[in-house]
Amino acid sequence: MLAAGVAATSLAACSSNTPTDASDLRAGSGEHTSLGPLKQIHAGVLSMAYAEFGPGTGQPVVLLHGWPYDPHSYVDVGPLLAAAGYRVIVPFLRGWGPTTFLSPQTVRNGQQSAVALDVIALMDALRIDEAIVGGYDWGARTAAIMAALWPERCTAIVPVSGYIITNLAANQQPLAPAAELGWWYQYYFATERGVLGYRQHRHDFNKLIWKFASPRWAFDDATYDRSAASFDNPDHVDIVIHNYRWRLSLAPGEPRYDEYEQKLATGPAIAVPTITIGSDFDGTAKDGMTYRAKFTGKHQHRVFDGIGHNVPQEAPHPFAQAIIDADRL
Repeated sequence: MLAAGVAATSLAACSSNTPTDASDLRAGSGEHTSLGPLKQIHAGVLSMAYAEFGPGTGQPVVLLHGWPYDPHSYVDVGPLLAAAGYRVIVPFLRGWGPTTFLSPQTVRNGQQSAVALDVIALMDALRIDEAIVGGYDWGARTAAIMAALWPERCTAIVPVSGYIITNLAANQQPLAPAAELGWWYQYYFATERGVLGYRQHRHDFNKLIWKFASPRWAFDDATYDRSAASFDNPDHVDIVIHNYRWRLSLAPGEPRYDEYEQKLATGPAIAVPTITIGSDFDGTAKDGMTYRAKFTGKHQHRVFDGIGHNVPQEAPHPFAQAIIDADRL
């Protein structure tokens, strides 16, 4: 169980599809500023950096960040889960922080299956057979991919925004103008001007995205700067640009990942126990109904009203409780 007061606050705030008070969700956030000493291990094509919380004998939990964030999204969630007895692993994805490629010849590829296989390789390197996997943005997509392709590696998953596995064919279809406006940066990244702009201004660029994606989150400069240090990774720009260009079929993937992408293109259902989370960032889709049918196993959906895109850092207590509850489904 979580420390006294945490479980009561978060459980009361997280009943399925129930509007919540943002002040309750944010209660206790911002308690920690450090991930502690980082660890490094060879995992597949990477030397992967990661933070670790909790006892080495605890039930493993792997928490995955998105763009443009980093493992500091879990700076409060990690200690909460550690106090509940979990072993928490929070890796820096390829292109972030101290994570580096083992070979300069490896393609700086940001496609979804490559990122998922990095996490599988990390689990293999750490001798973790099965884990609860949670995340948002790129991390939520990766958790869903792992559950779809390697369900035996997932005890349960907690993906913010639900089922967001990329379908390249579907991404060729236009959205309503208001929806397209929200993805302006993807079109910017499709241009060489956008690549140059991101390379030169990524600190301010990503801070703008933070404000846009979480308009009610009053983060301070120090909070942002702790994460922004991860964007100085020499591969960061290449990975981000490839990811967004690949999504729009403007950049090729690697043939080694074709079999995985072909399976993902079928929109596979997910049968492992799942708690999905919707926030204000998801707009009208935050009720989870658009993807409910994709989760065929034990499933709950929770709505965090007043919370933006970086759910674990904005609402650490209820996110941590979702991990614990997913473990009990």
